[in-house]
Amino acid sequence: MGDVLAFPSRPDPVRAPEPEPEPLWREAVGRELREERRTTGRTLADVAGAAGVSTQYLSEVERGRKEPSSEVLGAVAGALGLRLVDLTTRVSRQLTRVSGPVCLAA
Repeated sequence: MGDVLAFPSRPDPVRAPEPEPEPLWREAVGRELREERRTTGRTLADVAGAAGVSTQYLSEVERGRKEPSSEVLGAVAGALGLRLVDLTTRVSRQLTRVSGPVCLAA
């Protein structure tokens, strides 16, 4: 006996497009670190050496592939002339722009 195939559905023209997924914290942190490093004209090797991490590891952090510890974040931020609070504030603002504020129902 033959297989039953589903009839292809048409996209609903009234339905709103799916929102982009919210980026992960590590991705947002990585973007901020890379942006700051590039803005200041520093190389991966320079910042990694100043922070005491390998160039490969810093590259993976910047690409959002690794979840760095708070000690590593503090070291990399410090190597870039940032305080940890500066970095987290920038990341929080970046995430708020992407996802918008959260409205909690009472």
